[in-house]
Amino acid sequence: MIKKWHYYSTLLLIIAFLSLGFKPFNLDSNPWFLTDGLNQSDYLFPSHKQEDYAKLNIPYTGNFFIGFKEAIAFKESQGKYKKINSLGYLGKYQFGPGTLRTIGVHNTSAFLKNPDLQEKAFIALLAKNKWLLRKEISKYEGAVINGILITESGILAAAHLGGVRTVKRFFRSNGERYFRDVYGTSIVSYMKAFGGYDTSFIEPDKHASI
Repeated sequence: MIKKWHYYSTLLLIIAFLSLGFKPFNLDSNPWFLTDGLNQSDYLFPSHKQEDYAKLNIPYTGNFFIGFKEAIAFKESQGKYKKINSLGYLGKYQFGPGTLRTIGVHNTSAFLKNPDLQEKAFIALLAKNKWLLRKEISKYEGAVINGILITESGILAAAHLGGVRTVKRFFRSNGERYFRDVYGTSIVSYMKAFGGYDTSFIEPDKHASI
């Protein structure tokens, strides 16, 4: 009798323990829960501070500026700050030493070790190129040349690849003459691939530097 009582007591304890393990629970409504007002659906995010995601390897989409710069960086170096290619171009955005000097960077070794400096250099070069190409942007933005819709971001991307002079030559020839680098990449492909991004906040600056 005692053995049976012990058996059934143990069995009841096991059943009770397992039942508690499957008991539903409610999550508190914390600041990192966002609610869709239409569907009343809850979505959980670890943080709603953008800087918390700065070092995550997440591809960006849309036409925001961050999408523009990360798309170019991935094309140039797969986003690697310390990359040096076979021609000696440096960093995440693959700057040539000569280009770096035009925006005030003379120590390439320090440049490679400083991600913040590389990001500032990219912005400075965009500002300088936007000033140098201001007439072309004003005249050709929205036009279609050789089947390519010309946009400000596409022009700036092309200048990043081949320099300002090659972009001016492209427009003077109505798209008949265009630059290719030694790897076969053309400024036309950059105009097309990186067109349509929002680069409006970049202020043209003839003397842009770091």
